[in-house]
Amino acid sequence: MSIMYLLVPLALLLAGLAVAAFVWSARQGQMDDLVTPALRMLHDDDETTPPRDGVGHTDHSGKGRTPSDPVSSDTAVR
Repeated sequence: MSIMYLLVPLALLLAGLAVAAFVWSARQGQMDDLVTPALRMLHDDDETTPPRDGVGHTDHSGKGRTPSDPVSSDTAVR
């Protein structure tokens, strides 16, 4: 029974911290728009710009060759 003297105030403190965190986040605007973040993953990222140094650029032939790579013998012009 003496453990109740520890657990009840601890539970009330924990509940109070949870309520305080909720009130703080509501006042800071964390819960203003709940719909847009869920729909953001459905939008395409076509507006991104390509990297300036060409790293990660593919030649769209399916081989994944970057422009700085040497031409292999199977794609060389004969």
